[in-house]
Amino acid sequence: MLRPLPAEDLDHVVARAEPDWQALRGARLFLTGGTGFLGLSLLEGIVAANARLGTAIDVTVLSRAPQRLCARAPHLAACPCLRWHAGDVRDFSAPPGRYDHVIHAAASSDATLYAAQPTQMRDTIVAGTRRVLEFAATSGAEAFLFLSSGAVYGRQPPSLDRFPESYAAAPASPDAHKSVYAEGKRAAEALCASAPAALRPRIARAFAFIGPHLPLDAHFAAGNFLRDALEGRPIRIQGDGRPLRSYLHTADLVVWLIRILVAGRPFQAYNVGSGEAVSVEALAREAARLRDPALSVTIERRPGDGPPERYVPDVRRARTELGLTVGIGLREALERTFRWLQAAR
Repeated sequence: MLRPLPAEDLDHVVARAEPDWQALRGARLFLTGGTGFLGLSLLEGIVAANARLGTAIDVTVLSRAPQRLCARAPHLAACPCLRWHAGDVRDFSAPPGRYDHVIHAAASSDATLYAAQPTQMRDTIVAGTRRVLEFAATSGAEAFLFLSSGAVYGRQPPSLDRFPESYAAAPASPDAHKSVYAEGKRAAEALCASAPAALRPRIARAFAFIGPHLPLDAHFAAGNFLRDALEGRPIRIQGDGRPLRSYLHTADLVVWLIRILVAGRPFQAYNVGSGEAVSVEALAREAARLRDPALSVTIERRPGDGPPERYVPDVRRARTELGLTVGIGLREALERTFRWLQAAR
């Protein structure tokens, strides 16, 4: 069963985004990807805004099997503001009526999927985005938000401290299957760039996140470390611990996405992340401190040669244009998520 988000997370989402929730008062939204890690946080944020601010935002959620989610999340199934529409993102039938805003967040980043079926993953991203854009245009939508990824930048060169949105390189890999997700997102962004001006499309390039519903057994280091902390066992770093990432709590993510939807510049891309470079080893040691006494941390590989790999966004555009900031730091993000996971056991 999927438990509701913690009250402290929902308080954060509602309070910090209140002007934007008010701007969406009475709006009809169409959302794809509402059953994924990030989409669930967005859905819960909308429900909380309706309950606490009376914003009466109505959301139709596209899902291949909505009955499955409703069975796992009865607290969402019972919400009168949520409507469930069954269909595949690539060829779904259009629900009736006009929609004010469309948020397209559907696309799996599952490493096992792009290793086993890389062509299917890329085709789903591209064909799905094309179909959602077509639907948005016919539904009369006034704004379109596409949830892209920082993966579109490819490998971060050692000389580049943080990726700015203007960085123009592309993913490159000797193993084609490793770049299909990124290439799919790049192609989908190109579709957004050629969309009708009336849709006013905006792009959110997502980096790494921590929060409830984060998969604990996937390829996300934060999830793996939280799993080890929950089980009280030594935290294992499979690499050398030097790669640098940034982590944004999902409550801040929801605040950022709603702000970009409401106030972002049309045809503009915004990096979405904390901008703070954190090594994998530092992340593991923060997770180890979630237990008392702190867990041990094991690094399985010797440090490599050369500078560490980086995957860190420059978020100055979001900060200066939209006034967005990080409200929940890394340690607090881990502590909140750990408490929520503990309560679920």
